[in-house]
Amino acid sequence: MQIAVLTFDGFNELDSFVAAAILNRMKAKGWAAHITSPTREVTSMNGVTVQRQKPLEFANEADAVLIGSGVKTRDIAADTELLAQFRLDPSRQLIGAQCSGTLILARLGLVGELPACTDLTTKPWVIEAGVNVIDAPFVAHGNVATAGGCLASQYLAMWMIARGASVEDATDAMHYVAPVGEKDLYINRALSVVTPFLAAEPARAA
Repeated sequence: MQIAVLTFDGFNELDSFVAAAILNRMKAKGWAAHITSPTREVTSMNGVTVQRQKPLEFANEADAVLIGSGVKTRDIAADTELLAQFRLDPSRQLIGAQCSGTLILARLGLVGELPACTDLTTKPWVIEAGVNVIDAPFVAHGNVATAGGCLASQYLAMWMIARGASVEDATDAMHYVAPVGEKDLYINRALSVVTPFLAAEPARAA
């Protein structure tokens, strides 16, 4: 499973790095989550500059895509030339969006009237884009999922692992990153959020 973690200038570190770190717990099974950006370097909302691992077009061929958020998302979502480069396809890809990344997902026409999650700051803009925003940390419809709140990135990662591999693999990944003494608490909480959206979904090959 090759995963593009879309990371734009002004990105939120928690969105990109937490999800990527959890997903890369699956390296032994051939998974790899890559920081994917339109430019060779991107600087976070807090001034952390990183080099991309994959160019933007990698998102179109990846098995899965996560769209992170950031302080410049409104500008990115309004950049028709940039958005035109995407050829995301939920019929063959798992696609997730975090916080203001949901706005980009909406602009790409991948949300429609389905209920979606986002952060409280972005909520008015996503509603303006015609999306039905719900007060929840995570929701999935088929191969498309959205999450609201920085730390909800763990739910996107767990959902993606559960869908692409197994619930057991997702649980193992969460067990590794969860705080000592609270591992069962974190795992059970994450499973309670994600599991309702797995029941009717077919497994994907890793």
